[in-house]
Amino acid sequence: MPNCRDMAELATDYLDRAMPWHRRVLAWTHLRACAACRAYFDQMRRTVALLRSLTESMPPESEISESDIEAVMRRLNEPTG
Repeated sequence: MPNCRDMAELATDYLDRAMPWHRRVLAWTHLRACAACRAYFDQMRRTVALLRSLTESMPPESEISESDIEAVMRRLNEPTG
């Protein structure tokens, strides 16, 4: 079974479903047993969802202000409900 360090490296492939099923099952087993990795993966899921929603209406980089960046960072740090 992968350890926590392995899980950090596997996060993107796991969330994108881009790993063989047997490795996915091992990762899933670890996630069921490890609250820290579950929290990390939850944060990764939220980050990916937020970034996808932003890219749909993303202005050119030259139009992004510091306050826009701060708003995104605040949203990322909001507790999940």
